[in-house]
Amino acid sequence: MARFGARQWVVVITVACATMLQLIDTSIVNVSLAQMMGNLGATLEDISWVITSYAVANVVMIALSGWLAQRFGRKRYFVTSIVVFTLASLACGMSNNVWALVLFRFIQGMGGGGIMATGQAILVETFPREELPFANAIYGMTVVIGPTIGPTLGGWITDHLSWNWIFYVNLPVGILATALAWSYLPPPHHHSKAQSMDWTGIFLLVAGIGSLQVVLERGQDEGWTDSAEIVLLSVVALVGIVWFLWHEWHTRWPVVHLRLLKSRPYATGVFFSFIQGFGLYSSTFLVPVFTQSLLGFTATDTGLLMLPGSLATALTMPLIGKSMQRGLSPRLLAGSGFTLFFLFTLMLSGFNDQIGTGDFFWPLVVRGLGLGMLFIPLTTLALADLKGAEIPQGTAMTNMVRQLGGSVGIAMMTTFVSRRNSFHRSVLAEKVSEYSQEGSSRLHSAMNFFLSKGDSPWLARTKGIALLTRAVSRQAALLSYLDAFRLVGAFFLIFLPLLLLFKKPVKFEKVEGVHAD
Repeated sequence: MARFGARQWVVVITVACATMLQLIDTSIVNVSLAQMMGNLGATLEDISWVITSYAVANVVMIALSGWLAQRFGRKRYFVTSIVVFTLASLACGMSNNVWALVLFRFIQGMGGGGIMATGQAILVETFPREELPFANAIYGMTVVIGPTIGPTLGGWITDHLSWNWIFYVNLPVGILATALAWSYLPPPHHHSKAQSMDWTGIFLLVAGIGSLQVVLERGQDEGWTDSAEIVLLSVVALVGIVWFLWHEWHTRWPVVHLRLLKSRPYATGVFFSFIQGFGLYSSTFLVPVFTQSLLGFTATDTGLLMLPGSLATALTMPLIGKSMQRGLSPRLLAGSGFTLFFLFTLMLSGFNDQIGTGDFFWPLVVRGLGLGMLFIPLTTLALADLKGAEIPQGTAMTNMVRQLGGSVGIAMMTTFVSRRNSFHRSVLAEKVSEYSQEGSSRLHSAMNFFLSKGDSPWLARTKGIALLTRAVSRQAALLSYLDAFRLVGAFFLIFLPLLLLFKKPVKFEKVEGVHAD
């Protein structure tokens, strides 16, 4: 390993903690929504904006962060983002009505978006080029582990304290990160000023990406095309994004440098960032919902269930980084990661509704190993050719696309599970109705059981039909989740051959005199 001083390690730890903090907050509130509703007197529709507002602000600011870092200076922008995030966290915890909470969550998301993409750019420049895989390993651990432990931490805090404390716990870490970043964060090695304020690009980005994020977050709940609001926002998203892409490609001083996509490794890396986000967030969404809604696990149980997989990721990433430095092919590692992720979904697709916590251990460990083998090779291959001012712009775009991939994955899985549930329920209802041979046999068995308990024939029949209906609903839900796991696995398997789009793997040769103490 190249010489790496204490000052640089302070920067690394500061960036990693700040990034982890904002990623935890993308999922920590999910398990506290019920308590928030009761405490703030909000409806389910109102409280859902607590999640949507953060996601919209987060993804827009991630896209803008490269340009803002150039405009105002990376150190100043990063420290400001931490301060905004921390103060907004305090305001969220002190909110006494739902719309104040939604507003402060939006501001919190703005600060979090700046932390995420700028943090990766800082890490890439802090490490010398031959240590780039290791830098990406540190950042990758925060990206994978943060959303995973968020629900566990949120569930424990909500059960033992109150929902307000899921925001208050950010304060000490935020204050410490601010002090350390201001004291130890060096200026970027390459200085480049944003030349002009691209107001048209900013407006189109906010309108297009913001509308798309709202559609993805709320489309299923609103019934997609049944909602005039969702249809209108879909049109705004389509027009805004297409116009934005055309404008950014042709304007002299773009807010997002789409011309970086002329580099085949980077363009391929951006595409695979979407795939990573899809797999990471859709599986992080599916497993907790499956275990809690169907198997009856608590939020804390589910969080502990996913912990071994997160540890597997954390242990794998540094090893992968070192293996790449020693010449192991990034494409081979990424291909192995895709294969392991497919194996994880294959293992889950064979489950039934009688499984326990122990049955999830090895599938989730396989998932953790796969994610560890995916993130570093793909990110390193994507960013390896970027230099100077291209680094913050490049990391901003890959992070934005990863977040959008996660939003698309969750929206797709939510809709897919709902529709497959309806399909399986209708099929099973025909096969297990009281008029079919199997259904009649089960109904009579249930009636005999209730008659033996002293119920009247009419009550025994009513209870038997209700029992049969619940069994059909439970089996339909199980089959819909298994189908969803298969779909995610197929998604990864289909795109595996596209790894060949990357050029010959880069060699991470040591560059003397760079990043010395």
